[in-house]
Amino acid sequence: MSDYNFPKIRHKLEDALSEKRYEHTLGVAVTARMLARIHGVDDEAAYAAGLLHDCAKNLSAKERIHMCNKAGVEVTQLEIDNPELLHAKAGAILAAKEYDIKDQDILNAISSHTTGRPGMSELEKIVFVADYIEPGRDERPGLKELRAEAFRDLDGCVLHILDTTLKYLGDTAKAIDPATRETYDYYNGIAH
Repeated sequence: MSDYNFPKIRHKLEDALSEKRYEHTLGVAVTARMLARIHGVDDEAAYAAGLLHDCAKNLSAKERIHMCNKAGVEVTQLEIDNPELLHAKAGAILAAKEYDIKDQDILNAISSHTTGRPGMSELEKIVFVADYIEPGRDERPGLKELRAEAFRDLDGCVLHILDTTLKYLGDTAKAIDPATRETYDYYNGIAH
């Protein structure tokens, strides 16, 4: 018997998210579950984190900022200027309050799924990778190789995704969250 009421969670998410975002969410959840089984992680926790990773995507910038401030979660100036970055932190708060998620590892996986963080748990890495490689993604460079790598070398895949993300953000002159750079530096240090 599952600790999570997946039909209820899916129903609430289907009502809250756009059709495209909901399909992405299902893709991440299934990918996270498969990665968890390969890497010896609780697949129900991975599925729950995958389902809920974007649960705050439907909230306005103002709602995300207010939610984080009310919960005592730090909001950086970069996040105020780019509030779409806050959906991960707000999502962890929402998952705890609205979806009754108590497992801190799941909440951390939701909170860090966009930028990653140094020293991520295996579950956090799985959700971070699953968000990037889920089957609905097709516009990202090197996806075929990353998908294969995810199942044999999770840390290597995390590092490659971070490297690709930093190059993309640098090439497009988009704001780079310092957490992404810190996470890259951490995993690059482990790899060498």
